[in-house]
Amino acid sequence: MSDELWQLSACEAAQGIRDKRFTAEELVTSVSGRIAELNPRLNAIVMDLTEEALADARAADAQLATGKATGPLHGVPVTIKSNIDVKGQPTPNGLPALKDLIAPDDSPVTANLRKAGAIIVGRTNTPELSMRLNTDNPLHGRTLNPWDDDASPGGSSGGASSAGAAGFGPIHHGNDIGGSLRCPAFNCGLSTVKPTFGRVPAYVPSATEERGILAQLISVQGAICREVRDVRLALGVMSGADARDPLWMPVPFEGWPQEPGPIRVGVTTESYGHPMHPEIAEAVDRAAGYLSDAGYAVEEATTPSVDDCAKAWFRYLGAELDAFLMPMAREHGSETIQKIFEWYFEMGETADPVDYRLGVKNRSAMTRQWNEFLEETPLVLAPYFLQPTPDWDCDQKSLAGTRDLFNSAIYSTGINWVSLPAGVTPIGMIAGRPAGVQIIGRRYREDMVLDAMEVIESRVGVLTQTLWEKEA
Repeated sequence: MSDELWQLSACEAAQGIRDKRFTAEELVTSVSGRIAELNPRLNAIVMDLTEEALADARAADAQLATGKATGPLHGVPVTIKSNIDVKGQPTPNGLPALKDLIAPDDSPVTANLRKAGAIIVGRTNTPELSMRLNTDNPLHGRTLNPWDDDASPGGSSGGASSAGAAGFGPIHHGNDIGGSLRCPAFNCGLSTVKPTFGRVPAYVPSATEERGILAQLISVQGAICREVRDVRLALGVMSGADARDPLWMPVPFEGWPQEPGPIRVGVTTESYGHPMHPEIAEAVDRAAGYLSDAGYAVEEATTPSVDDCAKAWFRYLGAELDAFLMPMAREHGSETIQKIFEWYFEMGETADPVDYRLGVKNRSAMTRQWNEFLEETPLVLAPYFLQPTPDWDCDQKSLAGTRDLFNSAIYSTGINWVSLPAGVTPIGMIAGRPAGVQIIGRRYREDMVLDAMEVIESRVGVLTQTLWEKEA
């Protein structure tokens, strides 16, 4: 059985260890063997921590043998993206210039996962400055999508998604400022939730200065997993308090009062004039049918403008990127990332200081519109990308390619702008590559988003099983 342990969900793995059907060491050995087999080609994990993980697994087994209380992820393998801190390890964020930046302490996500008993088996790849929807950098190279070498694994958590689809453990940390959890999940046939701002504490001890205010309000931490139940488990663990994040919110993750049923789901496939692949619209309709069959009150809806939110994200967050990240890209980035950043700013105007202040102020009004809509209709079923999973280099070939990618991603960046929780879960294959649909929910109601995602998953199945069957 140990040869198959790498296929287990986090829920199954944690329960199996607690029941002593297998040991943490056996589980980590199985996952590490899978990493050794496939990672040299995929390049999802850029720091292999097998030796440390096996030692941690043996310690976890020894603790369990004493009968001491264990956490909900006791002995479960996880990966951490290489743009947050793990004490004593580098946090390069895809830049050769930062390869020797050693973390003085764990970030809150790392600390919460460790407290829950998780075992870190590796650090995953990210593009330079974690600011692309593809994953490639001059320090560690390109990460492949396990489904298709020419397909993007997504970004910026592309290493996490590739690792998840390949079977390098059941839980993979990522973060999301414009789609960096949901894009990789969509591209690799996985599930994730971009949580509400303030749900999961965030802090990078190795950082020398604070981020811009919009980056603080929009960027979130989360987990990419093969199964929705594992996203729920991981997100609950990650949400634990940490005093280092003054913006963390002490809001319950589970245990909300029962919503009077049936729960209304608004369905939209509005493309705002951008090209939309017909199978994307069909996929949303199919998911709507699954939710209706499960008892949700599903109806077409006209939501507040997603396109306006996406334009605001680009204009106002873009001003911060220009001020705070562009100098780093110019000084330390590759020609590729410098070119892509320049294209970002050619695609539209970023705000000047006066306009920036107005944008930050008006963001509250846009969020209020969404809150009021969701008060009556708690969930929205929508596309994530308007197009199928793209090629890995679509954003570096031309300005037009970069613009097409962002136009396809309005339901990604737009939802970041208003800081609402949004989950992506697989719907099947489109144009020969994985694809998903998006569920948007009320602030801090990730539980409702996850419930709806589980309904869709129950009909679609766990998509990675299809990938693994091809190996047999």
